[in-house]
Amino acid sequence: MENYYDYIKALHLIFVITWFSGLFYIPRIFLYILEAQKKPKLENEILTTQLNIMARRLWYIITWPSAVLSIFFASLLLFYMPIWLTFQWMWIKLVFVFLLIIYHLKTHSIYKSFQKKEFQYSSIFIRVWNEGATLLLFSIVFLIILKNKFHWIFGILGLIGLGLILYLGIRLYNKFRNNNNN
Repeated sequence: MENYYDYIKALHLIFVITWFSGLFYIPRIFLYILEAQKKPKLENEILTTQLNIMARRLWYIITWPSAVLSIFFASLLLFYMPIWLTFQWMWIKLVFVFLLIIYHLKTHSIYKSFQKKEFQYSSIFIRVWNEGATLLLFSIVFLIILKNKFHWIFGILGLIGLGLILYLGIRLYNKFRNNNNN
């Protein structure tokens, strides 16, 4: 069993990485689509068509399969190691994974609206939304590595601090970008 366990763990990690890669990149494509809407009509159509093709391939060929396979291999790991379910850190991790799945599904909803050329989200919203995956990644990785080595309050404070830093970075970038465009 030990041999299979290591292969399953490796596959789980690979698909987690590719899942997050898709979750990190798709909002960038959303931003490029939003920026294309400000271009002249012909340029807008060419860019939007190409970016929608890129988004569709990323979303359905990389991100969705990676999410499904990541969850599948995680389930196998829990099947082979049910003892993990007795640890508090694992239940907290599962809560973060549940939040990641909700994040993924909401991103899918945003993806579908962009494919229909319904641009109801601002670039600021998409930039902030993009950082949701970052916060979840930090949460899950630190939880897995540190497990019970720190009090949960420090974890929450760390996430809030990271969230504030990311938000301030977005605001600073937008301010810098707006000053350069004027």
